[in-house]
Amino acid sequence: MTADALLGPALVEEATKKSGLIWVRGEVAAARPLWHVWHDGAAHLVGDGPGEQPLPGLVDGGTAEVTVRSKDKGGRVVAWTAAVREIPPGTAEWDAAVAELKGKRLNASDGEAMPERWARECRLVRLDPRGSTTDLPDGSLAAAPLPSPGITRRPVPAALPKLLLGRKRRR
Repeated sequence: MTADALLGPALVEEATKKSGLIWVRGEVAAARPLWHVWHDGAAHLVGDGPGEQPLPGLVDGGTAEVTVRSKDKGGRVVAWTAAVREIPPGTAEWDAAVAELKGKRLNASDGEAMPERWARECRLVRLDPRGSTTDLPDGSLAAAPLPSPGITRRPVPAALPKLLLGRKRRR
């Protein structure tokens, strides 16, 4: 077995474990950042329910491209191809993955009832690494932001400097 064959899976596992977000591109959707947990040799994601992250393009039996960023610097570390598999609720595999995910879920409104809500309303997806790593792109993958009414570039109101700086006080 070559060094690349051994180092590729180890790099995928270590980088994915340490990163809080992974960028996932499904079969038909654009890449998007998703929170995850590395458990039992694969990345696990929960979503597609009310108040949870969307998982567009991640279909059972499909593939996905995963790019992992550095937790320290934010740059791309490794990219890998994953086999997508949806885990049904009520199985031992689902229970084990949800136990790991529950500890990493921030700002959950329902606390201890979260696993039951996930079973009713969400999907649990497992991303299994396939083979070795893929080549990282040379250029930037930055995309223009989508149009939105929430913009920040507007003229400063005339009264704002006076409000912020105040008037000089006389003694």
